[in-house]
Amino acid sequence: MSDAGDTGDTGDKDRYMVPGLERGLTLLRCFSREHPVHHPGDLARALDLPRSTVFRLLHTLETMGFLLRDGRENGYRLGPAVLGLGFEYLSALELPEIAQPILEGLRDATGASAHLAIRDRADIVYLSRYASRSTLASNIRAGSRLAAHASSMGRVLLSDLGDDEFDEIYGDGHALERFTDQTPRDVETLRAMLRDDAARGYVVSRSFFERGVVSVAAPLRDSTGRAVGAINITAAEQSVEQSTLEGEFKDKVCEAARVISASLGGGTSPIRSAAE
Repeated sequence: MSDAGDTGDTGDKDRYMVPGLERGLTLLRCFSREHPVHHPGDLARALDLPRSTVFRLLHTLETMGFLLRDGRENGYRLGPAVLGLGFEYLSALELPEIAQPILEGLRDATGASAHLAIRDRADIVYLSRYASRSTLASNIRAGSRLAAHASSMGRVLLSDLGDDEFDEIYGDGHALERFTDQTPRDVETLRAMLRDDAARGYVVSRSFFERGVVSVAAPLRDSTGRAVGAINITAAEQSVEQSTLEGEFKDKVCEAARVISASLGGGTSPIRSAAE
């Protein structure tokens, strides 16, 4: 153990280092576009750390939202809490840049506000907002959060979860806040709703989060087929006919999602048949 009175440059530098923090940040840096998912054993070997240490680091980072379990590959991937490291990170993300022209076009084609969001456990986090030129006002901005169960984008993202992932978030008597009569009253109602959403591949809602507001949402998928984000449009209920909302507007939102997904390597339509 080094003496607390060491004054050399190297000693000072080592003395002020926090080993646990250094290991956690080094572990996070293992994740990249080329290697988005890692398994505990691989991380232990890559970092030359005991498996027990790596499991503790993974548990801590997962609990804080910096990592998410990837049930499909039995590993871990980066979580949305990485955004909490600073608002400047948002401006550096590729997804908002890719989506910008498509969402602006979607807004202009529908006259509705267009949005982009990702999920952070039981919330969605807005990355972009392109306000409509109508009088419908909104306080939504980049960084705003909404309850996932009560929002159209949240529903399409939650519907992509496996049962274990869903139970991890909404298990143990999780209470659902109701915002309108349309918001699901309990977890089982939400679960049934999400099964229908998954089969459909998109969500159309009326007064689901806010009375008098309609919305259409669709997921954004990467090369693995996983939903990594969602887009939607919102408008005043009285300004959109139901047939238009479920027809023309739904088609435009799904097509915009398909184009953005193609840029992420997804390349397939977000609409699924009920048989899938």
